[in-house]
Amino acid sequence: MNLTISGHHLEVTPALRSYVTTKLDRITRHFDQVVDVKVLLTIEKQKEKEKRQRAECNIHVKGCDLFAESSHADLYAAVDELVDKLDRQVVRHKDRLQDHHHEAAKRELHV
Repeated sequence: MNLTISGHHLEVTPALRSYVTTKLDRITRHFDQVVDVKVLLTIEKQKEKEKRQRAECNIHVKGCDLFAESSHADLYAAVDELVDKLDRQVVRHKDRLQDHHHEAAKRELHV
């Protein structure tokens, strides 16, 4: 798995990098065919103070690309919310890939 973590208007500290990496381990635990992960952490220069810390992620898995983004006042909370969204997408993608018609195939063999 190729992991790229970059920051826009902020420096990606080793603590922040390790936090994102440990959170993304949850996704690879559910689905092991993750090819490429790109995480972009941004602090937006908005007038409103809340929800200006943004985390977005592109995941390339076998079969499709997944994208999610999250904004929050705290960057760590934005990363948590982002990983929750990605986890749901990955689990849904994995369910689509699995063959749910294997029971019918077994019945045909017995006939």
